[in-house]
Amino acid sequence: MPKTPKSAEHSSQVIALETPTPEPSLLTLGKPLKVLITRPKAKAQQLALLLNQQGIANTSQTLFDYQSNASANDICTALAHADILIFVSVAAVEFTHASYPLNNKVCRKFFAVGNATKQALQAIGITSVISPPPQQEHSEGILKLPQLAQVTGKKVVIIRGNGGREHIADCLRQRGANVSYVESYLRVWRTLAINIAEQWRAQQINCIVVTSNDILLALVKYLVSTSDNADNYWQCQCLWLVVSDRIERNAQTLGLTRVINSHSASAQILSETLQTLSGS
Repeated sequence: MPKTPKSAEHSSQVIALETPTPEPSLLTLGKPLKVLITRPKAKAQQLALLLNQQGIANTSQTLFDYQSNASANDICTALAHADILIFVSVAAVEFTHASYPLNNKVCRKFFAVGNATKQALQAIGITSVISPPPQQEHSEGILKLPQLAQVTGKKVVIIRGNGGREHIADCLRQRGANVSYVESYLRVWRTLAINIAEQWRAQQINCIVVTSNDILLALVKYLVSTSDNADNYWQCQCLWLVVSDRIERNAQTLGLTRVINSHSASAQILSETLQTLSGS
């Protein structure tokens, strides 16, 4: 992993969404914005469409694919007598529903970490779904919901992929809930070309969208640890657009100095942030 630059000129600069006009020094001066989207395929296509409409150059590179990981019996057993279901992603909804069709009778309360996940639940007929507001679409945001403040004795099932943060479960257990998981899908990481950093430099990529800490760590490995990075381009010149305070902090710890926090993984908010950065 890269070392955090020590010189004053490489000190971290972080711009939050609330800042109306990012500092010019954050941009690669004299060059238009060229964005690398690293989201899963469907979400990458959604963001790319919005950027294309804005005339912002972009390319997509999905870093992992999904595959099913839970049988109908596994899911049925886990969901039995559940009081609360929390879905952490669109994939969690889709893979669970494909194995074990969901309906309003499965549980009394459905929660989604973000609006896209909420829409996925509504698309399969779940009529009442609770989710945090647009700029709080993350673990901390869902834990602030008043409907999860009093959960003593409640059976909560978190539906996700393999691995991930334990923050929601830990906090709900502290509040007295009985928490378990359904890991309805697996992430299968792709192997990228050994010279991928050079390929993206040739494409003049100067902004990378990062929507999870796992993606951030994988990118740092590909771009910094395994490439000829003599000019510290990826750490010190490239913009990194992240979606939460946690990813922002980790990016700084890894030595990335031009970090912008949208505080949301919403495609609309990401595109608006990039539009502001592009000056269009």
